[in-house]
Amino acid sequence: MTNLIDRWFAKHPRSVGETYVEHLGVAVRFGLTMVSGGIACLVHALCPAVFQRTGSRTIKRLYAEMIARQPGDTPLAHEEPHWRPEYEI
Repeated sequence: MTNLIDRWFAKHPRSVGETYVEHLGVAVRFGLTMVSGGIACLVHALCPAVFQRTGSRTIKRLYAEMIARQPGDTPLAHEEPHWRPEYEI
């Protein structure tokens, strides 16, 4: 049971140099930022005059922060083969 708990709650945070609580805080902040950016995109869809750049700014900011958090010798996740699509349209 301890092994299961470690795998589910501690292994990944430890692999990125964080405690469970630190990782929880970062993940919640990222998630709330994505939700608020998504809501802005939905509002923009209904009324194009508002939130014209909010979605793209949110994505760029989160992407830059994620890249800055990665160790220097770690390849970017989206460049690893298993993240590549099997086909492109």
